[in-house]
Amino acid sequence: MKLPPEFLGGLAARLREIDADLARHCPGDRPGQPIHTAYVCAADATKDLPDEWGAAALGLAERHRDPLTELAGVEVLTRVRTTLAHNPIQDLRLDFEDGYGNRGDEIEDRDAIRAGQILSALPATVRFRGIRIKGLTSAEWERAVRTLERVLDGAGGVPDGFVFTVPKIRSAEQAAVAVRLCEEIESAHGLPSGALRFELQIESPQAVIGADGSATVARAIHRSAGRCSGLHYGTYDYSAACGISPQFQSLEHPVADHAKAVMQAAAAQTGVWVCDGSTQVMPVGADDAVAAAVARHFRLVTRSLERGYYQGWDMHPGHLVTRWAATFAFFRGALAAAAPRIDRYLRRQGGAVVDEPATAQALATVVLRGLDCGAYGSEDVTALAPAATVAVLNQLRERKLPIL
Repeated sequence: MKLPPEFLGGLAARLREIDADLARHCPGDRPGQPIHTAYVCAADATKDLPDEWGAAALGLAERHRDPLTELAGVEVLTRVRTTLAHNPIQDLRLDFEDGYGNRGDEIEDRDAIRAGQILSALPATVRFRGIRIKGLTSAEWERAVRTLERVLDGAGGVPDGFVFTVPKIRSAEQAAVAVRLCEEIESAHGLPSGALRFELQIESPQAVIGADGSATVARAIHRSAGRCSGLHYGTYDYSAACGISPQFQSLEHPVADHAKAVMQAAAAQTGVWVCDGSTQVMPVGADDAVAAAVARHFRLVTRSLERGYYQGWDMHPGHLVTRWAATFAFFRGALAAAAPRIDRYLRRQGGAVVDEPATAQALATVVLRGLDCGAYGSEDVTALAPAATVAVLNQLRERKLPIL
């Protein structure tokens, strides 16, 4: 090289700083994302809620077997029924915000203590559990903090998989406030440092694009000191704030697609999960109304999965049926497409599609997501790609597989 050594040394030092900064802010994707979050009013919850929702979902699946079979197929529906019987809810959030309302301090204090007791008593099949507090705004912060503390008191600490959702985010500073709140609660309650994590609910246009034109949600993630575990899209508050007429508010409206695309880009490779919102159409009423709601939710879940949103809200036990059915059908289809390409990649063969390491990483990731949610077993994978064991798939996902 003809360049001066002092320049090269300075260049190397600066690039190391840049790499370290990127590694700190974008450490990579985090495995283990649940397929859904069930939102339930905290006043209505019991420790038996997973079993109650599972039984109700099974009942709907039996009553509407034919349309569900037409949507997902016999094999998928059989797997869905097994899941609903044993593991219907992966993630549960007891709601103290819009779904709860303002009931007075005495009642909310009592419900918060009871919510903590319920969360600590849930079975291990509910991998994540927590609450949605009221907003960290000047009007609601005191009640939000009071509820969070009482939930932890009722639980006797931080339940396994606990997270609290912060709604009505409009400024990145609210994420910084949430961090400070976590630190103070941990100190006051004798909890381990870093024990509390939160989700940010994106339901305001200001959470997507700030007054300065920047992506507020991206700044919020990086103001969260590693405590932000997810971004949740709020379908109807966001649509209303954008002026969308109620009959057109949905997960597939263009304003929803834009907001979620910004959320997705902001969260990419940070380890923060993106969760789609809910549908307000419940599978209740006459058979034709239920069939229409089932088909609609199946389509919406499939659409979200196709766009890379692997988690969404469920607001009714019947939504579990189509959540699991659409998810299983999606990942089984993904396996059929991905496994032959992984097999060719591992064999270093060509073919009509020649994949690079980044694409092999994506192929392995989608197969591992399907395994994690139970869409198929490891034997189904190796039947299509004999060398694609779980260990090898993890190496591909982490891009640690040696190049032969």
